[in-house]
Amino acid sequence: MDARPAPATGQPPAPAVPEPRPRRSGYRRLPVQQRREQLIAVALELFAARPPEEVSLDDVAEAAEASRPLVYRYFAGGKQQLYEAALRSAADELTSRFAVPVTGTPSEQLSAVLDGYFAFVAEHDAGYSALLRGGSVVETARTSAIVDDVRRAALRRTLRHLGVREAGPRLTLLVRSWIAVVEGASLSWLDEGRTLPVAELRDWLVDQFTAMAAATALHDPQTARVLTGLLALEGPQADRAERLRAVLGQE
Repeated sequence: MDARPAPATGQPPAPAVPEPRPRRSGYRRLPVQQRREQLIAVALELFAARPPEEVSLDDVAEAAEASRPLVYRYFAGGKQQLYEAALRSAADELTSRFAVPVTGTPSEQLSAVLDGYFAFVAEHDAGYSALLRGGSVVETARTSAIVDDVRRAALRRTLRHLGVREAGPRLTLLVRSWIAVVEGASLSWLDEGRTLPVAELRDWLVDQFTAMAAATALHDPQTARVLTGLLALEGPQADRAERLRAVLGQE
């Protein structure tokens, strides 16, 4: 057999095979809709923690572990478009919390709706404050319209809760005014560091509604009829119903 020649002494070693270069960590690839929803969710968290004008696209990109060009790919209108999309998402979430439970007395049902509302306020405190107070540099007619949509949804749900299909001007004014009271109380609650227990604030707002309804009933037959029906559903022994009967002068 022929022997293979041994390598000559001093011959340079064969070149080493280069090790695979570690892959550069890139941005996670997500489906289009999932990426868009992720950017909106991240923006919502940032807008909830700081006023909108203090949040930049770079902040959103960094929090989402994405690049600024990628954010622009989904929101070509820049920060304004992203803010409006985030606001619409928040508005839809808030509106979903207006759902009235099917069980309980009218005051218990209204209390449950307020619990959901204040849970949202607590989660989105800074953004909620900036939104309702206005004056933000990113506020536009479109963002104001989104907020108005939420208020109209609250009006419709409240009237439905009252069992009213077509509300007259005084009953409509009553509900709109009470919604404004809820918003003002929410802002005050945040400004004062949430020192008042939310359960006490909720019960106060329910009493505010009954007191405002009693005052309106003195001038509006439709509101008086609605109140009479609500009192019957509250039951004769309910404390709130008894106080309201006293205000209305009913036996």
